[in-house]
Amino acid sequence: SQSLERLLGSKYGLATFRTFLKSEFSDENIEFWLTCEDYKKITSSHKMSSKARKIFEQFVEAESPKEINIDYQTREEIKKKVKSPTPQCFDEAQKIVYGLMERDSYPRFLRSEMYKTLLESLAADNQWLGMCH
Repeated sequence: SQSLERLLGSKYGLATFRTFLKSEFSDENIEFWLTCEDYKKITSSHKMSSKARKIFEQFVEAESPKEINIDYQTREEIKKKVKSPTPQCFDEAQKIVYGLMERDSYPRFLRSEMYKTLLESLAADNQWLGMCH
């Protein structure tokens, strides 16, 4: 529970957080964030170009299926950048979305039953691991 960053770095934490966001109908934020993390690993400029367009059409464009909550200015900047994309194309939007999750979804997640269940199962795993050594 120390930070959203640590939660996203944990396989179980990430899976539970995603399920929680789906239950709140706000999973587009985590989906966008994860998609951007993958996008930054692309080395082929051809792949980057087609992936950037897909991300734009899916998450950034107004009225897109999983439209993220970003300001008009950022949306317009991305529209320009997608024409000749770089790995940093979505960094600003990713920061905004991360901030939204950190300030809004994450605190609610920490108060949720899902989080309590996650902690209990991790504690149980740790006890089991302790018995194995």
